[in-house]
Amino acid sequence: MKNRNIISLTAILFWMAACTPYASPNRNTWRHYLNGASFTDMTEMARVAKRPVFLGAGGKLVNDATKTSNKLDYGDKNTNDNIIATQYMANLEFELYDALRKPGISVQRAGTDVVVILVRDAIMKLDVADISATGDDTLGIISKLLKQYDATFIEIAGYTDAMRDKNAAQALSMDMAQRVGVYFAQHGINTTRMFITGRGAARPIAGQDNIGRLTNRRVELRIAPAR
Repeated sequence: MKNRNIISLTAILFWMAACTPYASPNRNTWRHYLNGASFTDMTEMARVAKRPVFLGAGGKLVNDATKTSNKLDYGDKNTNDNIIATQYMANLEFELYDALRKPGISVQRAGTDVVVILVRDAIMKLDVADISATGDDTLGIISKLLKQYDATFIEIAGYTDAMRDKNAAQALSMDMAQRVGVYFAQHGINTTRMFITGRGAARPIAGQDNIGRLTNRRVELRIAPAR
């Protein structure tokens, strides 16, 4: 009887936790969650510099993450490495595309990288700067795939629409990027994989009409193979 009560209580607590809406932790704790992340653009040079830290924190390269049966034992090594990385990222692209068929979300390829565009209103509350219930579901799906395809670096870049105050635009875009980074860290993503940046109103992908402004407020995830 006692064991049944314990099992029932555990089930209730699990159910309550599952039903509790996600909320970003206090901003004062973000530094703790994002320890190990780099607050810069994910350039090739930045990835090379980060690689020893990433590997030291348990990270692995694409070649190590790929099944031996998929590796090539003939031809030029650099060519083979590119083929392996391309296939690995193509598989990730397919799984992301298949799992994220939602309004305001797109999955694209850029060379060997995969880019996921998350319009702000698709992942955040309309009137509060925090992750929405829909965003929780979406970022949860992405987190699971990022854990599965863990031989990758991730750039999390926030963007706003055109604003008169460039400092405010910069702050808002960084806020969005960091919130997503904190979410990923809370859901088991190795922070040494992360590059976090806020780009303000730079690089608009739509016009400045009402619909375009909503589209330009976004978070972009650029996922690159770790090599």
